Formats: sequence, C-alpha cells, structure tokens
Amino acid sequence: MRRSAPLIPFALVLALSAQEAPVPVSPLQRKAVVETLAKALKAEYVFPEVAGTVGQTLQAKAAQGGYEGAGTAKDFAEALSKDLREQGKDGHFRVRFDPSFKSDSEEEKPPTKEEIAEARTESARRAFGIAKVEQLPGNVGYLEVLGFGPTEFVGPAFTAALSILSGTEALILDLRRNDGGDPESVAYLVSHFFVEGDTRHLNSIYNRPRNRTRQYWTSPTVGVHYTGPVYVLTSGRTFSGGEECAYDFQTQKRATLVGETTGGGANPGHGVALGHGFVAFVPTGRAINPVTQTNWEHVGVKPDVAVPAAEALKTAHTAILKDLLAKEKDAGARKRLETVLARVEKGEAEPVRYGR
Repeated sequence: MRRSAPLIPFALVLALSAQEAPVPVSPLQRKAVVETLAKALKAEYVFPEVAGTVGQTLQAKAAQGGYEGAGTAKDFAEALSKDLREQGKDGHFRVRFDPSFKSDSEEEKPPTKEEIAEARTESARRAFGIAKVEQLPGNVGYLEVLGFGPTEFVGPAFTAALSILSGTEALILDLRRNDGGDPESVAYLVSHFFVEGDTRHLNSIYNRPRNRTRQYWTSPTVGVHYTGPVYVLTSGRTFSGGEECAYDFQTQKRATLVGETTGGGANPGHGVALGHGFVAFVPTGRAINPVTQTNWEHVGVKPDVAVPAAEALKTAHTAILKDLLAKEKDAGARKRLETVLARVEKGEAEPVRYGR
C-alpha cells in the first residue's frame, strides 16, 4: 500500500528521536555493569593476566566515583570503552548500550532458517561487502572490499568479481575502508590468488574459552585463480579481518602493500551481555600467523610502499603501468600505455566518448 509522502519523514523523526533520547543510568546500575564486565574479562579475555588487572582497575574507578559524570547510557558506554582500550591496549574492546541484544554465546548453536534468511538478506543489502569492481585504464583490475560476511553468502560474490577481472594485467585490492569480519571469508578471498593446487596455511586463531586453535587454509574449491601481479591498498582505518587479509598477502609474498600502517587489531571475540542493556565486545582469541608466528596486534600491518591512504590508488596504478610499459615491446601498445600513464600521474580521468 502506498503511503502519503509526509508520513514517512515524520516516522523517521520519531524513530531517530527515540534512538537519541538519553537513557539515565543509576550509580547502582553502573556498579553492577562494571562488576559483570570484570567477571567476563576474567573468564574470557584472551590474555588472563591482563584481564585481572583491567577488571580491578575498572572496579576501583567505579568505587571511587569515577563514572559519576557518565549519567546516561551513551556516556557510560563510551567511558567504559575508552578505559577498556586504554588499560587493555586492545582496539577490539568496546561497550555499547543495546537493550535488544541477544546473548552471543561462545557455544556453537546452529542458526535457525529465519536467522539464515535474515543474514543472507542483510549481506545482499551490503552488496556482499563489495563496494566496487572496475577495469581501470591500462587494463588494470580494481576491487574494493569493505568487509567479510559469512562465507556462504560472500564467497560466490568474491568469485564473480574476480571472474570479471580475470583478464586484467594486474589487480588492485582496496582494503582502505575494510573493518573486518569472518576469518574464513578472508581465507576464501585470498584463495583466489594462488594457482590451483597451491594450498597455503594462511592463519590460525587461538580461542581461550575453548582452549583450542583453528587453522585457516586456502580453499581448493574456488572457481577462479588470479595469477597476475597484485597490489593491496591499506589505511589506518583498515582493521581486524581487513588487516589479516593484507597480512596474509604480505607474509605469503603474493602482493605489494601500498598505503598506511593499519589499525592494529588481531584479537577476535564476541558480545557479552552486562545487564541493564549494556553489551561488551570481549576479545577471546588471538591470531597466529604460520610464517611469522605472531600477528599485527598493536603494531598494525606495515605497507611495503608507505604513502598517505588518499594517494595509495594512484601510487599502485602508476607502479603497475610503469611495470607494464617496461615489459611491452609493441610500439603501438607502448604509446597507449604512455598516454594512460601520463594521465594517471597527472590525476586526469580518461575521457569518455559517447559518439561514434
């Protein structure tokens, strides 16, 4: 049924007002939330020696009235997030106010059909994490990935995108706005960049609550294998699974990284209900790269070519064109590449002609 136009913005205003209305938090509620958070850290945080210290520090601050100025749920969540990150030195720590949150248990429970359908729809709305697939001047492929959703949803989209770009001379994978996701999907994407039959151990994740380590390998079932040169773009915003993707390419010596040092978050985890509508993301695991036997926590992934993130695409594209030009023997092809290179270096777009 079609609704009249004035009703829609009015409904949006009501929804936004409801979301932004400050929710008061009492001293007793703050105390209870901090105590629950300290217990959750002690039971699940991947580094138990850090968990105890951080929990005690937060409880001491609460007992001394350190959170009295955080009288609303939003302010209290932000204050806890800030203290967690400062004390724990872990970028994955965060607290939010979300009364609708359903406990995110470490126990493996099969999702319902409704949950699967909802997740698939949401993944599709996000274009399966793919922001752009493009053939750049000079026959250079460009793929921007914003995140890594469940493999069963995003995997076919990754393969389709790389199928489109399979005939390019080189490929640029843009992770500058990628904030992470499923490590299995990271491995699935990276799998496309090795020849068929070349199996690689890419990453392992140790999980403290389960006391077990899971390995992530390249998948033998991907339908496209891209063998050309690869450049990966990074920024300070690149985080978590986005960092792992860049780190996998770098440690396997499969790509040249261009851009900025990444955010430095290598400890995955899950949401924990703290009561009174508050939820904490508690890192329960840590990545262990099979090549370096460490990860990028705190330090980030350092690019091979360090440039500001805004200049990374131009830098990578220019490097590829220069390499293609150095290898090209045909005079006509060289002239075309020289023209493209000159435009890219000047930051000029290739002219589009619609007439015959």
